[in-house]
Amino acid sequence: MDNPGFELQEDGHSSMAPSKIPQKNVCPYPYSFEQNKKSSCSLMKIFLVCFLACLITTAIGVLILSLVYVAQIGPKTGQDKMDSTVEEKPSQNKAESRFSFMNHLSTSKVFTFEGGAIQWARFRNNPKDYSTAAEMRFGASINKHQSKTTLGTLRIVSQGLRVPHWHFNANEHGYLLQGKAWIGVVDEGGSTVTTYNVTAGQVVFFPKNTLHWVKSVSTEDCLFVLFFTTHDELKTLDVDDAFFGTPEDIASRSLKPEGGVQFIRTFRKPIEDQAINLPANLKELINNASYDQSANASVWKYFYDLKGSREFVFPGGIIQWARYRKNGVGLNENERIYSESLNQNADTLTLGTLRIYSNGLRQPHFHFNAHEMGYVISGCGQIGIVGDEPVPEFSVGIGDVFFFPIGTQHYIKSSCLEDLLMILAFSTGNQLKTLDMDDYFHATSDHILAQLFLKKQKEFKKIPVFTEDQAVNIP
Repeated sequence: MDNPGFELQEDGHSSMAPSKIPQKNVCPYPYSFEQNKKSSCSLMKIFLVCFLACLITTAIGVLILSLVYVAQIGPKTGQDKMDSTVEEKPSQNKAESRFSFMNHLSTSKVFTFEGGAIQWARFRNNPKDYSTAAEMRFGASINKHQSKTTLGTLRIVSQGLRVPHWHFNANEHGYLLQGKAWIGVVDEGGSTVTTYNVTAGQVVFFPKNTLHWVKSVSTEDCLFVLFFTTHDELKTLDVDDAFFGTPEDIASRSLKPEGGVQFIRTFRKPIEDQAINLPANLKELINNASYDQSANASVWKYFYDLKGSREFVFPGGIIQWARYRKNGVGLNENERIYSESLNQNADTLTLGTLRIYSNGLRQPHFHFNAHEMGYVISGCGQIGIVGDEPVPEFSVGIGDVFFFPIGTQHYIKSSCLEDLLMILAFSTGNQLKTLDMDDYFHATSDHILAQLFLKKQKEFKKIPVFTEDQAVNIP
């Protein structure tokens, strides 16, 4: 600090030449007492300036950190709220939660074949096989809940054929919405082939690994709603695929045709999938087609006349059942055969149609022993679910699929001028067990309800007991 130049710069006079400095400020001796005193003053100034700079810098730093901290823990506004919503998406999750329980099947991907088309509401092993995120959510939901139910619609054009096939991992239940079909079922060993005709409103049943075919035999298309008893990806094998997957010599030794293996080599595997088949030259291929009907004792193991069965009439609608009844209670002889067939095969389904009159309500209820899946045939409605996750009430219309996990309370109300008609499937081959809201309220003691709801016991006398079942009611 003995350099006068440094001292001048610190005093702010760096532009002044030394020769022009007044003589009174020049010390006669370089190291005089006056110079030492001035150096001490300059050092003090430097110290104070540095100290002040440090204080200011520290204060500014503390202020910045405080503002950042407050911004992180304080209320979110503007963009902060928007960013938070994007990250957490509570409202979106709530809105999208309905897709765990419903599927717009009518707008889903159509798998087309030369003789018809199939659409699916099902689980896929590969997420890329889903068409939309909503379909994937539904598929994941039925798989997570182990629903034992997959749904699809099968359209077969006139004279088209759902080729002989079988399913490795599921029984199949079908409800014919329109048209007329001729069905064939091949029993174990092939000694018994059961054939029969079905029309709209009737039900078909094919046990797991049972070979069967479906032929559309009227002038209009056949349209089936199909339920399969699996929540995993459905596994199916068509007879043509099984044949072309068999070595020629093995097929020849098995079938022993005229011409041997040379005859087997005359078969050509089509490029297109023949799951629903309708060759352009069909009339040239077939000389005679008969659609015979087997004896009732055989047919009713795989068939049920749902539209002709007993109607269970309620104030707000009608239910009809294709189901198992213990000891055949309420069933005729043919229906008993179907009932026992369901119960003897593992993992079968109970089917039913539910018609809710306009403004009617299938009141809140749940099932002890089955998941439920349904398909809307006509009309429109609102569905509410109370389960293990919040789900806002959602709308359903023609072609929509809905799903209620076992034990989940749910209701369905008709919201159109026309009736709401649905085909329902329940994942049990035993007698379905259900409990309605009015039934469990009436079964619970008034004093228990009073303690639970913090209302006076006498208030619960206002809930009437009806002589007529109110399972489907109307205001």
